[in-house]
Amino acid sequence: MALDINKPLNSLGFPKSPAETRVVVAMSGGVDSSVVAAHLAAEGYDVVGVTLQLYDHGAALAKKGACCAGVDIHDARRVAEEMGFPHYVLDYENIFRDAVIDEFADSYLAGATPVPCIRCNERVKFKDLLETARDLEADCMATGHYIQRKMGVQGPELHSATDSARDQSYFLFSTTPEQLEFLRFPLGHLPSKQATRELAAQYGLQVADKPDSQDICFVPNGNYASVIEKLRPGAAEPGEIVHADGRILGTHEGVIHYTIGQRRGLGIGGLEEPLYVVRLDVDMRRVIVGPKDMLSTRTVPLREINWLGDAPLTSQAEWHISVKVRSTRPPREAVLRPISATEATVELLTPEEGVSPGQACVFYETTGTRVLGGGWIWRGATV
Repeated sequence: MALDINKPLNSLGFPKSPAETRVVVAMSGGVDSSVVAAHLAAEGYDVVGVTLQLYDHGAALAKKGACCAGVDIHDARRVAEEMGFPHYVLDYENIFRDAVIDEFADSYLAGATPVPCIRCNERVKFKDLLETARDLEADCMATGHYIQRKMGVQGPELHSATDSARDQSYFLFSTTPEQLEFLRFPLGHLPSKQATRELAAQYGLQVADKPDSQDICFVPNGNYASVIEKLRPGAAEPGEIVHADGRILGTHEGVIHYTIGQRRGLGIGGLEEPLYVVRLDVDMRRVIVGPKDMLSTRTVPLREINWLGDAPLTSQAEWHISVKVRSTRPPREAVLRPISATEATVELLTPEEGVSPGQACVFYETTGTRVLGGGWIWRGATV
């Protein structure tokens, strides 16, 4: 059916009535995506809820604070029943393991600090699930992420959420322009999480007071090492803890138990100066420690860049932007210098501590809320 471009746009940006607009909602079972689905259904949209089963259903039932687990599938299904729209559960365990969990294990073993939530959005939710939404003849797909999609001169743009405390732009930097055309984020403009919970209560949803998910969904209690050992038996091989000046200070039970910037739990007490993990030498099975100033980084090498600016990344020798090198840190001013369309170096105007390979570096306008993309930190960042 041809669209009448003279008709007013509905709240999702289409020139037709909500009833004529099909939207697939990615439902994790939490309050955020449940509110999105309920709100769109209440507005009269043709809503289809889809929940992904990402890892072992039986094991997940006993784990609180996860997403896409057994109890969450039940909660998502119940919301769909209450609001009167169809709901499907798709078994994505194999896809999730191949696209997310295996890389998480391998990169962690290589001494990196991976962010699997970004890969899940990039390779599962915004790729396979998005294609499923198209197969269902949806006009768009909506999620409960706290980020904004705004129309710019050259099409849809990605912007930080209104509530900076809930902003999830760090985890969505790899969203492509083509995906952004199809995606909608109805919660990005809300002033707070409390506003979301109030909407849930307004719609009578039983998940209104459900706690937020914590940590990585497939890592119980944040214990990365136990998951790695299960996925890669024999990974926790012992080795030496070595000072940056060459002194051997002790032994460890496996490099996988350590991360860049770690201070506690090193097992080398009694020293005069506080020491931090400054490098992981996986090949030699060594944990390198040193004083805090060795964690200070100014130059950050990036690859796999996803650029969302209006002009090509390589059209300028330098871009003056702000960047986040960890999800919990505020954006800091930096200079981005492209090497190719997918590689660059970032010079931080103020050095950061604990910049680690495997983390993302996300780009923002220095003034305003626009997200300009980002890339993956690799090799050793330098002072």
